[in-house]
Amino acid sequence: MSTELKRDEIKYIRDLAKSSYKKDDKCYICGTTENLQFHHYYSLTALWNKFKKKAKITIKTVQDILDYREQFKAAHHTEIYDETVTLCKYHHMDRLHKIYGKSPSLATAQKQKRWVNIQREKENNANS
Repeated sequence: MSTELKRDEIKYIRDLAKSSYKKDDKCYICGTTENLQFHHYYSLTALWNKFKKKAKITIKTVQDILDYREQFKAAHHTEIYDETVTLCKYHHMDRLHKIYGKSPSLATAQKQKRWVNIQREKENNANS
């Protein structure tokens, strides 16, 4: 394996996590089965950067990432796998990320979750 980074660091982290995601087959808010996307309430990029800073880790090579990503996964298992939701593109990109930004801060995770649940409740009430 080449030691130089050819992709963003976070892509190596996502590669490790992807196979274990619990994706739903419909949007949590509206129930559509089209254009589904996976959303982390806790941004993987922000979590990874926080992890590196706290541990004083410098990444220069692919091997550096491979050496630390299992530790990262163990330290943030809940945020990576449980604090997630499947949304349609409309509710994910056109709504949630319009409100909280492209890369929401970790501090907004619970607000995002509340927003998603409120939108689901509104959708359910509208269809009752």
